[in-house]
Amino acid sequence: MFTDNERYQLLRALEQNPNLSQRQLAIELGYSLGKLNYCLRAFKEKGWVKAENFRNSQNKSAYFYQLTPAGVTEKARVTRRFLQRKLEEYEQIEQEIEALKQEVAQQQL
Repeated sequence: MFTDNERYQLLRALEQNPNLSQRQLAIELGYSLGKLNYCLRAFKEKGWVKAENFRNSQNKSAYFYQLTPAGVTEKARVTRRFLQRKLEEYEQIEQEIEALKQEVAQQQL
């Protein structure tokens, strides 16, 4: 359904900016408004996010998105997997760079 990267980015954005509108979140994440709405509904169904209306807002459709304890747990789980994957990518890039350096050094002989 969602990649770890998508889950991580959205959960992180909601944690850091819980009062952003769906439109603002969609722009920040590079999602269409429809995709973001779909993601938020799915996250609410999973119990990772709850949405509450701003009580003092003139805009009655303004919501505050808050991670639930289950959402915080999921974010921690996804963050660990995301970090592990990025570390593996980093190690692979380091190996590629070293191989390229050796190739260049051999060509200069």
